[in-house]
Amino acid sequence: MKTLYLECNMGAAGDMLMAALYELLDDQPAFLQKMQELGLHGVQVTAEPAKTCGIAGTHMRVTVHGEEEHEPDAHEHDHHHHDDHEHEHHHHHHDDHDHEHHHHHHDDHEHEHHHDHHHDHEHDHHHAHEHGHHHHHATPGHIAEVIDGLNLPDAVKQHARAVYDAIAQAEAKAHGCPVGDVHYHEVGALDAVADVTGVCYAMYLLGVDRVVVSPIHVGSGTVRCAHGVMPVPAPATANLLAGVPVYGGSVQGELCTPTGAALLTHFADAFEKMPVMRTQKVGIGIGTKQFEEQANCIRAFLGESEAQTNGTITELVCNLDDLSAEALALACEQLLAAGALDVYTVPGTMKKGRAGQVLTVLCEDKDTARMAERVLALTTTNGLRVRRCEKYFLQPSAREVSTAWGKVRVKVAEGFGITHAKPEFEDVAAIARKTGLSYDTVAQAVRQALNKEENA
Repeated sequence: MKTLYLECNMGAAGDMLMAALYELLDDQPAFLQKMQELGLHGVQVTAEPAKTCGIAGTHMRVTVHGEEEHEPDAHEHDHHHHDDHEHEHHHHHHDDHDHEHHHHHHDDHEHEHHHDHHHDHEHDHHHAHEHGHHHHHATPGHIAEVIDGLNLPDAVKQHARAVYDAIAQAEAKAHGCPVGDVHYHEVGALDAVADVTGVCYAMYLLGVDRVVVSPIHVGSGTVRCAHGVMPVPAPATANLLAGVPVYGGSVQGELCTPTGAALLTHFADAFEKMPVMRTQKVGIGIGTKQFEEQANCIRAFLGESEAQTNGTITELVCNLDDLSAEALALACEQLLAAGALDVYTVPGTMKKGRAGQVLTVLCEDKDTARMAERVLALTTTNGLRVRRCEKYFLQPSAREVSTAWGKVRVKVAEGFGITHAKPEFEDVAAIARKTGLSYDTVAQAVRQALNKEENA
């Protein structure tokens, strides 16, 4: 199984992640060329050799109209500029990160990366951003429009929008405001968009089956932002990392920015120690700042690992011998409506030789208690068994295929080097009813059209 392991011993920022993944790519010049042709006005992305504690790697330099964010003092992030962070980040991101926070604008984080340029926070940093940037703000809706207009595959843009949505929601929750009130400073927003889309595009090119991320070092202490002094991890970052294994330490400053947190949680299939894998390439993304404690970098290991379960699921099981067929069918329908992933029954012989049914309800682990209560309420059982299972699954997606009868939806599932494609039943059935053809005839034509598109 093609596996990517990300080692975040010094946190994560967008630019550092992009640099680490960049080093794993087979065609690095093509990646940089694509980043120059994204359609982001005035944005330039360059890969520069860098070192941290004697370790060689790459620093991604993102500039807007020739300016790169500067790093501030590790703790000042002025949100408002989310750029703040950026600055930091970019350098070393952590500190940068700090700033990220920016006030509510999750954009800040983004800055992480780029901030350099803008952040006021840095104040020192300066001005560049400051200058003006901060006066022009972009909303989540505006950023979504910018992403939609970029010269990137649709799949990459979908991932980038999802990352931005997560940041906006985390920032809105942290600041107690509606998502629509989150603002990104335009300059900082542009470099942040470059960081996010760069990571999403690199992930698209790598095409891995599984992404594993180490527990994340978030730093310690506080950072200063426009709202005042914030604890590390900043509120938005803490929201994004809910449920993820994190730790602090002696390193003072913000090591993980909101942007870094959003990218990691979006792509990670698991947060755990490095799996057993045959490493083929190692990429090192370096931040701008230097720390005495340890190398300021993210390491990305690309290689092959044995197929492993990539998820978990809960089974709720009970035996029923005193529920009518009509009542059981309705209960199954109601359980599906309540959020069960699947519901099915298997005939069985119960105690005293009674004919009955074994009811199985599949649900997400987080829904176990709620679904168990629903089973007890909708059936006659007085108890049920809970089984938490690991599972292997292919990642689902959907696409449309052009046929002689118009567009037809196709369900696609991919992973472990395997791809399954199945025409949407309702679409095929509708064509069969309209044309008088058999279901199999239409479905076969759709599969042929799909193969033709994929081989074009």
